[in-house]
Amino acid sequence: MTVDVEERPVAVDEAEPAEVPSESRKPWARWAGLTLAVATMLLALAAGYFKWQDDSVRLAQAAATESVRAAGDGTVAMLSYRPETVDTELKSAADRLTGSFRGEYTKLVDTVVAPGAKQKHISAVATVPDAASVSATENHAVVLVFVNQTTTIGADAPTASTSTVRVTLDKVHDRWLISQFDPV
Repeated sequence: MTVDVEERPVAVDEAEPAEVPSESRKPWARWAGLTLAVATMLLALAAGYFKWQDDSVRLAQAAATESVRAAGDGTVAMLSYRPETVDTELKSAADRLTGSFRGEYTKLVDTVVAPGAKQKHISAVATVPDAASVSATENHAVVLVFVNQTTTIGADAPTASTSTVRVTLDKVHDRWLISQFDPV
């Protein structure tokens, strides 16, 4: 048995196939991708910068708060004493000091203040009604301290005085220590 197959001509569309645009023919797509990448990178850099800036401000604010407290407490400790306990009180105050100022203060206490307090029965009480941060970084601060001091010599009436002191502090082993003490 044989089968006859009839061949029929198949109609072929003579039109050329539609051209698929190549990457080189879409420059806007390349520029859009590049622009998006650059914008993303710039936004990431800006976010990092603002985060760093925020952290720096927070650290400076914390340093200002801590240093103001340390300056006030240190000032009171340095300027308050009784003749009976002057040696221990002012040596304890020296623990709040650092650098060459600590040596200068200790020398003044040992040669002038303590002997005078014992000999003339001098007592002093200092208070800090207010203090303000002048500048503060993570490890260095300057504080303006307002001091009221009452001094009694022997049986005489107490004498009150006020002063303003510029206190410079450095952070040493996580403690704010006074490195300069300058009357204004």
